[in-house]
Amino acid sequence: MNMQNDLLTASKIRELANGFQVSRIILTAVELGIFSLLDKHLVSSAEVAKQIGADARATDRLLNALVSLGLLNKVHEKFYNTDAASSYLVKNKPEFMGGLFHTNELWKSWGTLTNAVKVGTSVYESEKSEGDWTESFIAAMHYRAAKEAKILAMMLNLNSAKKMLDIGGGSGAFSMGMIENNPALKAIVFDLPDVTPLTKKYVESFSHKENISYVEGNYLTDEFGDGYDLVLLSAIVHINSYEQNKILISKCYNSLNIGGQIVIKDWVMSDARIEPFGGALFALNMLVGTECGDTYTEKEMREWLSNAGITKVEKKNTSYGWSLIIGTKN
Repeated sequence: MNMQNDLLTASKIRELANGFQVSRIILTAVELGIFSLLDKHLVSSAEVAKQIGADARATDRLLNALVSLGLLNKVHEKFYNTDAASSYLVKNKPEFMGGLFHTNELWKSWGTLTNAVKVGTSVYESEKSEGDWTESFIAAMHYRAAKEAKILAMMLNLNSAKKMLDIGGGSGAFSMGMIENNPALKAIVFDLPDVTPLTKKYVESFSHKENISYVEGNYLTDEFGDGYDLVLLSAIVHINSYEQNKILISKCYNSLNIGGQIVIKDWVMSDARIEPFGGALFALNMLVGTECGDTYTEKEMREWLSNAGITKVEKKNTSYGWSLIIGTKN
């Protein structure tokens, strides 16, 4: 998506500005558990309202809007899920988009964008407990990572890798994906103390769970150890400032064996910072949600690696928007 290539009529601008309405309808339905309630059932709006503890008229109007969006069907004043809603919006289904609970949190933080632009950093204070936020965030990241991990593993040469460090590894999805590609690989998932219990839950059912171990700490202040053949930074550098990343990459370099690789998986911006489109939006997501996060250009990432002592760097594009910057220690 690139608005620069579109003819922006007044009607199109109005459509873009009003896009929040559709987003809010979907997020409210997910938040209220409507799709899970309607799974394999034909239910009136009055009964839905009763079960979710909401106003009957207001619930009816919400369900009607979901019909207009193609997420519900309506027959004889009763509602049921479309195939898409049944597949992706019902809890405990394999393809459930649980990450939308995190998107609901982003709705709140993005509402502070005007003030964040004025002061230059996040002004958002979450209403939810830290534990709830962390769990919904990890769930959102896992939903994406589980699909991306297999692709990433195929894009890297893991044949000779024996030990990897997964910094800020969250659910451990990428470690699991790498190990599936190379069962001889041992992975250390490095993350904060409140994340590690969640990681262990995701890894528990993994067929090679004995290949994964855990280290708790802060990647900006704590040491990583050494002897790694691969250090993965998936969706990490955008959380930090330029200078913090400079320090982080140097720490990663010091932990690598000769011939080992640092893999940065993130938005890689053009020098003008307007492409890719998703990265331009994500820079604002970091503005409203972090103290100093941002998206970075390929030039900036190469500067971090060069500063650490790496001269062999390559970029690989992916099919899901983000790119890989791979630095090899000589």
